Amino acid sequence: MSQRRGLLIILSSPSGAGKSTLARRLRDWDPSIVFSVSATTRPPRKGEIDGEHYHFLSDAAFKKQVNEEQMLEHAHVFGNFYGSPRGPVQGAIDQGRDVLFDIDWQGAQQIQNSALGPHTLSIFLLPPSITELRRRLEARGQDTADTIAKRMQKSWDEISHWGSYDFVLVNGDLDDTEARLKSIVAAARLRRSQQPGLTAHVRNLQSEFEEGDYDPV
Repeated sequence: MSQRRGLLIILSSPSGAGKSTLARRLRDWDPSIVFSVSATTRPPRKGEIDGEHYHFLSDAAFKKQVNEEQMLEHAHVFGNFYGSPRGPVQGAIDQGRDVLFDIDWQGAQQIQNSALGPHTLSIFLLPPSITELRRRLEARGQDTADTIAKRMQKSWDEISHWGSYDFVLVNGDLDDTEARLKSIVAAARLRRSQQPGLTAHVRNLQSEFEEGDYDPV
């Protein structure tokens, strides 16, 4: 049977709900999963490496790629542009490899509405409570109080889009959420749309019936 098609695995959540941690754990579980390295116009944070954590671009370079349709999806968030370069994603899909996206609802909708939409698996992560969401943001120690306040204000708008995803997980216990996430991915890989060789396989089975003069009834 032919190689299965690659799956576009989309993880979205408000900041602090755990999508980055779960994305990392999913790749640890299956290293063959390719992480879609996003492009952004924001400056690098301490320890971030260009091409590994993000592709850091100028505004002009980013807009040029958008105009040339080299971005699979893109959005403007907190004063900066973010997007997923199309080339690496298409290459991985053509090779039958899954691609993991850590993106927001805007990017998810763009990918779901694209030509690759039938091969997406979209999963939204909810926090157990708003109080816990704030605690996690503060515990990260990455953002100023003003930035945390902006993220909290934006969280409701992000949460309101939960209904447009294939699956929704409440991330109360990280290990439990990880287990459920793995089960979802394993099942999605078996969709008919991800197995291009099924049609030929069924035709071969039909041929065996005809050649062997079997009665399928």
